[in-house]
Amino acid sequence: MARQPDDKAAAKFSSEDSALVRELALLLDETSLTEIEIERAGLRLRVARNLSVAATMPMPVAAAAPAFAAAPAAAAPAAAAADISKHPGAVTSPMVGTAYWSPEPGAKPFIEVGSKVSIGQTLLIIEAMKTMNQIPSPRAGTVTQILVEDGQPVEFGEPLVIIE
Repeated sequence: MARQPDDKAAAKFSSEDSALVRELALLLDETSLTEIEIERAGLRLRVARNLSVAATMPMPVAAAAPAFAAAPAAAAPAAAAADISKHPGAVTSPMVGTAYWSPEPGAKPFIEVGSKVSIGQTLLIIEAMKTMNQIPSPRAGTVTQILVEDGQPVEFGEPLVIIE
């Protein structure tokens, strides 16, 4: 956990802040994220997973060769994702959390590919810290792609939907 070097902020640290740190740590476990950072009311909190143990483990030489061969193949989907995020109709995630297509399990999804949407219409929900946040459409148009699966963890800025 990193804090701003501000004496006033240090004095404001309370049991509510401790509870927030616990919730963020649980969110890390639930979503397999490695780090979460938030800033609220002048207080900045960063919760990160320590992964240095795995990084320092020696790997056999024979196992390292296939990993290098797979690197270009992994770079192609990453480049495609970068292209999608620059699409003018991309709607990106405003937060880290878990994306859901419908208001409750088994219910009809908010949108489907081919759906006509209007400005402000709910596209999906992102659950963050046990709060369901509706993600509204920033523009009117037709949903041409849904880029996340129901129940998938999402990162801040990750493309969710393409509306044209």
